[in-house]
Amino acid sequence: MAMNGAESLLQTLVNNGVEVCFSNPGTSEMHMVAAMGKSEGMRSVLGLFEGVCSGAADGYGRMAGKPACTLLHLGPGLSNASANLHNARKANSPIINLIGDHATYHKQYDAPLNSDIVGLAGPVSHWINVVPDAPTLPAAAAVRYWK
Repeated sequence: MAMNGAESLLQTLVNNGVEVCFSNPGTSEMHMVAAMGKSEGMRSVLGLFEGVCSGAADGYGRMAGKPACTLLHLGPGLSNASANLHNARKANSPIINLIGDHATYHKQYDAPLNSDIVGLAGPVSHWINVVPDAPTLPAAAAVRYWK
């Protein structure tokens, strides 16, 4: 059975030692939520606020010495997580942040939650990658900048 983009991304992360995802997803991240629900290799921990997710991922990364990931809803979710991600960046904590975005065909409408995700991520990230389509997701996840 063929995997969709979210399942491929998730499997690549698991294959590279990522075992836990602290998430506060929204509608644009539902494919990842579904993939985590089917995965035996990735534990999903739901947080009711993005700051909880980013703080937990930072703590996990520092204590376990290996990366955790976060799954955050769009730019506003990333912004809510930014204070902890700032601290994590300064401490070189291994965190992989997965940030959902609007569908490309919906961007033209500049919805209320539309934002410059790359611009928001820059100050709290060591590396940023925008993935344009599902087939390139696994290759992006395999780039192990967190080591």
